Amino acid sequence: MTKTVHPMPPLEPSDAHPDAPAFRDAMARVASAVHLVTALGPEGRIGLTATAVASVSDAPPTVLACIARGSRTLAAIETSGTFCVNTLPESLAELAEIFASRRGIEGEARFATARWGRLVTGAPVLLDAVSAFDCRLVAAHDVASHRILIGEVAGLGGAGPGPGLIYRGRRFGSA
Repeated sequence: MTKTVHPMPPLEPSDAHPDAPAFRDAMARVASAVHLVTALGPEGRIGLTATAVASVSDAPPTVLACIARGSRTLAAIETSGTFCVNTLPESLAELAEIFASRRGIEGEARFATARWGRLVTGAPVLLDAVSAFDCRLVAAHDVASHRILIGEVAGLGGAGPGPGLIYRGRRFGSA
């Protein structure tokens, strides 16, 4: 993948409380790893693209993911009590676009575009993920428009080494 530089104008310093567009502009400058958060709900497999994902602890292994409260994926996670965080390799940028609802592909059809399996919980695991964290939901906290999900890792998967996909400047790309 060719690295394209997209210059961003400097942010104007301000001590005023930032509005939503200013905050989004500032966050667009932060490079984030790209993940698919997936679940197996009553209507089948479901998932979304997420960048608000982080490790919490290694004892026990725990991760968090922030998901909009109106999300169908969130509803499936809360119903099943399980989810999987699949860290995308650079080569699967198109899959990130699909799961971000940018290609008009919805529901189960999203899963036809890649290779999937299951680990301990039954949540969909991307076989070509850099790493996959198969989780049991242990806590959830509402903050503003999102719910922070805390998952205890029940299983690990992934294809391993290789460049990961990042999101910066409102684009998917490489580090």
